[in-house]
Amino acid sequence: MTKDSWVEMRAAVQSFHDKHRFKERGGEALLYRVALMSEELGEISETVTKGKGKEALAEECADLLILLVGTAISADFDLNEAFWEKMDELMDRQGRMVDGRVRVSRFRD
Repeated sequence: MTKDSWVEMRAAVQSFHDKHRFKERGGEALLYRVALMSEELGEISETVTKGKGKEALAEECADLLILLVGTAISADFDLNEAFWEKMDELMDRQGRMVDGRVRVSRFRD
């Protein structure tokens, strides 16, 4: 198993949840997790808007990824499977230019 493995990443986050007894202590409550993800997204935004650099951005993105993996654990779904299903859907979409930038969305004309 390498550190590039999804299985290894999920196991590391599960170990973190177990170590701090998230399930028993409210750390897996979905509303709480959404609030934490929102906070992390704000920190990513601050990192970009204040030009804090690649290392700071990488750290904040890692925080958000860990929260996303933990949310999948908390909600009991396979994030790896959900990722690949969504990627397949996204790859089938057509992109459009909107305000000078590409958007690949489910456009509702």
